[in-house]
Amino acid sequence: MLLAVDIGNTKIKAAVFEGAALVEKFVFDKEAGLEDIKKISEKFPKAVQSIMSSVGKEDDKLLLWLKEHTQLTDVSHNLTFPFQNNYATPATLGIDRMVLAAGATLQYPNKHRLVIDAGTCITYDFVDGSDTYLGGAISPGLQLRYNAMHTFTAKLPLLYAQMPQNYIGNSTKESMHSGAVNGLLHELNGFVNQYCEQYQDVTVILTGGDADFLAKRLKNTIFANSNFLLESLNLLYLYTNQK
Repeated sequence: MLLAVDIGNTKIKAAVFEGAALVEKFVFDKEAGLEDIKKISEKFPKAVQSIMSSVGKEDDKLLLWLKEHTQLTDVSHNLTFPFQNNYATPATLGIDRMVLAAGATLQYPNKHRLVIDAGTCITYDFVDGSDTYLGGAISPGLQLRYNAMHTFTAKLPLLYAQMPQNYIGNSTKESMHSGAVNGLLHELNGFVNQYCEQYQDVTVILTGGDADFLAKRLKNTIFANSNFLLESLNLLYLYTNQK
């Protein structure tokens, strides 16, 4: 069994896999990371292999514990990935983006793939049909847009994601919901349309914390999978060990 750990900006996500099957998923605060990982290990004592990725500074105590109690694959830029990286600054490419690109490459072979991760930031990552990573885009995530409107103005309130009743907001709150949600939906549809115009038959995968909220409201055909990063870690582990 494999324990996959994704350390994000605000949360830690983990999952236990048996081969290709996801057995159970966990989400917890970063502050409680080590204790919660220990609990998962106690529940699944056969999970003696692990793989971990982090978008920022790794938790040294958690990293040390995984090294001592499991056979750890710590995902870094030095790992072998299943695509050619054509990013102009490969050392600055986020590990989470590389993991998602790897998962898309392995799960959807011989296709153009666009992975959209709707988390704290929205990241777009494109791998073409020849397994070449070309790059993408980064923009503020949904809640970040609400936070920015509140923080950098004098009177706008702090709101949380809610589908606006109409694209014409008839109050300050409804106007903010329309701007944040509809603005992001227009952005997502616009990016997908651009890729589809330039490349034939693009497979679009939407993941991240806001994936389910956004998926049903997008015009384009997509695969919505909030677990895609964890599944990509599992696929990358299997690929690395097969190598």
